Amino acid sequence: MNIPFLGHRRQKVGFPDPAGIAELLAECELLRSQASRAGVRLDDTAASLEALDQLLPRWRDDEETLTWLGNDAGLYLGSVIVRTVPGAAWEIRPDGQPVVRLDSGREFDVVESGHEWAAYGVPELSQLYAEVAES
Repeated sequence: MNIPFLGHRRQKVGFPDPAGIAELLAECELLRSQASRAGVRLDDTAASLEALDQLLPRWRDDEETLTWLGNDAGLYLGSVIVRTVPGAAWEIRPDGQPVVRLDSGREFDVVESGHEWAAYGVPELSQLYAEVAES
């Protein structure tokens, strides 16, 4: 049944375009909420990564928050890299893991890095960004 005011109901199956993927991965709702409460503005810059590195890690006592925040921190790091490092782009591995790939072919598992940052504070997000940006 095709009812004109409902629009076309059939949509393409598959992944959204690269810009759509980047927008989706940049949401990072829990991280943005935690940062906002601490007075940190996440504006997709290296400076915002430095500000995140300075947050007190109050989330480490809650395993569920720790895991979720680690995901968000990694996705935010990846979003900053994709938006500011020429040639960087999101890629989804066959296992579903989002990674950042540079023009050189070098791949960064930013989600894994986000989990390490959330759990231990090292490596710092700004340090990881600097490493990628100079590649």
